[in-house]
Amino acid sequence: MRTGAKIATGVAVTVVVGAAGLGAYNLVDAVANGNTGTQTDAAPVRTGPPTADETSRTAREFLDAWAAGDTAKAAGLTDNVTAATTALTAYRDTVHVRKATFKQGAATGTKVPFTVTAEIVLDKQHSTWTYDSSLDVVRGGGGRGRALVGWQPTVVHPGIDSGHTLRTTATESPKLVAVDRNGTELDPKANPSLAPLLTELRKRYGQKAGGEPTVAVRLEGAEARTLHVVAEGKPGKLRTTLDAGVQRAAEAAVARHSDASVVAVKPSTGEILAVADAKKTEFNPALSGTTAPGSTMKVITAAMLLEKGVSAPGKHLPCPKNATYGMTFHNVEHSENPDATFAQDFAASCNTAFISFAGKIPDSALADEARDVFGIGLDWKTGVSTFDGRVPADAGAGKAAALIGQGRVQMNPLTMASVAATVRTGSFHQPYLVAPDIDGRQLARAPRSLPAGVARDLRAMMRLTAVSGTGAHAMSGLGGDIGAKTGSAEVDNQTAPNGWFTAYRDDVAAAAVVPQGGHGGDSAGPIVAAVLRAG
Repeated sequence: MRTGAKIATGVAVTVVVGAAGLGAYNLVDAVANGNTGTQTDAAPVRTGPPTADETSRTAREFLDAWAAGDTAKAAGLTDNVTAATTALTAYRDTVHVRKATFKQGAATGTKVPFTVTAEIVLDKQHSTWTYDSSLDVVRGGGGRGRALVGWQPTVVHPGIDSGHTLRTTATESPKLVAVDRNGTELDPKANPSLAPLLTELRKRYGQKAGGEPTVAVRLEGAEARTLHVVAEGKPGKLRTTLDAGVQRAAEAAVARHSDASVVAVKPSTGEILAVADAKKTEFNPALSGTTAPGSTMKVITAAMLLEKGVSAPGKHLPCPKNATYGMTFHNVEHSENPDATFAQDFAASCNTAFISFAGKIPDSALADEARDVFGIGLDWKTGVSTFDGRVPADAGAGKAAALIGQGRVQMNPLTMASVAATVRTGSFHQPYLVAPDIDGRQLARAPRSLPAGVARDLRAMMRLTAVSGTGAHAMSGLGGDIGAKTGSAEVDNQTAPNGWFTAYRDDVAAAAVVPQGGHGGDSAGPIVAAVLRAG
């Protein structure tokens, strides 16, 4: 029995070294009294705060398991296995830590500081991130009172709380250098109207244009912030259809008004050459506005009437002061011309002459012409967000109002510039700001072109407007192949109508609107003329 006594004594000594409190002494007493039954096989139930040795050893074992990638073992050394497993797995999978090493510091009581060195790999980006954290060692509440890591999300990183998570991700779209059609960089400071467009282009085309995003470790939640940059982004380069010279002219022209918008396009291709707004907001009325175009709509109406053969440029068509179809319509300043022809009515922008056709055409005639020939409402894919016009079929007073660009018709400078461009070439070419081959977009196609004779007559009528009609003052001094149409759109609760003007000169077409600008030839006309002159 001497041998057995020595073994029992050895066991007791070992436990005393690694334990504290009354439980250890009870075990020694039991062995000394020769009681070597089941009591000597059970480890003592430990109570009280973890000792310095337990604190250091528990922290070391936890950090070693974490460094080895043994999530189950590391989590098993905490007092919340489920939460720790979730957090440590996320650290590997969402922070993309391929390897982590830890340098354990000296404990203060039961708190153990440590330094993390994490190797982060996301796709082809990689970086080493070093930061400080800490953990607390607690006495386990159940079982035998083991020393365990008191689990908190802050063990992974001190910035994590209940409202935040940790993730390695691309922080934003790749930066983008946008250039004009000739390679000139488009600076938003020099071209303030382009600032929201350049932001949208960055989101849509930053990566397609060869850019790479900034990759960073971020705290995501109520107060998101970047903790570590894994890789700085690389800007892409995108060539647009804009022309820097025409854009400068457009910016200067709208700046003379508190509120005005203009768009210029290339009729032969549909390429957008300039976009400018006087108001510098996130909303872009030049491309996304939805307002009545007034008498500039008479371009589409005239095309429809010519195609249907109900009128012709030289046909006598009186212009009375008033006309009634569902309601009474009048001309600007209540003018009249009983001896006018259809071409003269167009050039003088006579409302009542056009209203006189309301009972002679089907309810859908104008909507069909706008869609099938001018491409209005065909879901244009310009490369940025746009409103592509709306000309609904209507009846009664609504149909009559639509003929002169009122009622439920909605347009903007982009769509009206395209209308003038379609007359110039005879066929619709969908406007676009970014070449479709960059992202495989399919441009909208109108079902048919203008008949050659109709296109010829329309161009003649628009030229008459530009040289001797309501657009003559604005277009004065512009040579080449020119055509124009003015408009004044009445809007409820406005003291003055919106001024509109659309025109072309050779292979540049433009349209502008000046809210509450009054007569379009006086307000919007000079804006369009300045853009055409620059083009």
